[in-house]
Amino acid sequence: MEVFDKVIQTQNAILNLRKKGKKIGFVPTMGALHEGHLQLVKQSLAGNDITVVSIFVNPIQFNNPQDLEKYPRTLEDDLEKLQQTGCDIVFTPTEKEMYPEGKPTEIIYDFGQLERVMEGKHRPGHFNGVAIVVKRLFEITLPHNAYFGEKDFQQLKIIQALVAQEQMDINIVPCPIVREPSGLAMSSRNERLSADERQKAAIISKLLQEIKDNYKKYSPKEWGQRFIQKINAVSPFKAEYLTFADANTLQPVNDWNDAEQVRAFASVYCNDVRLIDNMEIK
Repeated sequence: MEVFDKVIQTQNAILNLRKKGKKIGFVPTMGALHEGHLQLVKQSLAGNDITVVSIFVNPIQFNNPQDLEKYPRTLEDDLEKLQQTGCDIVFTPTEKEMYPEGKPTEIIYDFGQLERVMEGKHRPGHFNGVAIVVKRLFEITLPHNAYFGEKDFQQLKIIQALVAQEQMDINIVPCPIVREPSGLAMSSRNERLSADERQKAAIISKLLQEIKDNYKKYSPKEWGQRFIQKINAVSPFKAEYLTFADANTLQPVNDWNDAEQVRAFASVYCNDVRLIDNMEIK
């Protein structure tokens, strides 16, 4: 496994591999790797000759400075996990390497209605920061296939829109959510929960599953109210939102017949740790 922290080294290594006809798979991460990330890596290993993983905590996608500061950084651990999984190249740039001109601050992208709901609405500027870094990473790693988890479902849709807007010849491969044995969606932020909180946090996926199994029983609005009530009854959890949306356009649905495919999207705080999850409802 080769580890590069410079753009030029990474690009040259991958260009050489592409010249030899190698198919490149890419998994962008912010480190603090867990089984969810490793599943993305395994999917890339199965579908490509060479798998590239980037580890970069991207400052411009955090709209909360405390969240950026507290984001877990475990590089040595991450590299060991990637080595064991069979990754070929790891790109671990510094902020200066990624943004030599300084951090971009302007809003470059407009993803229309896709970014005006849910995470886009609650984290202003977040998806602009994601799109800027992902486009830059795509230009450095030159992949044929790039792998994104459905846990960040809205991000996945934004990346698909980015690739279409920029007319990039990259296949975006969605990968299913990986869950802890309790049902809690795997996330680097779970590391910030106590053992007790982590166990209790399983209520998020349990409630989503309950809705999926019985969705016709209530309207989306009523299910939303029930979800928020039940989450808020478990200390120290506080629901931020539960939205039911068309799985393709991400526009909210008020009635189960508003869309063929509906997903539920949830955001819940446990003290200052923000947990998100989503599930296909129909």
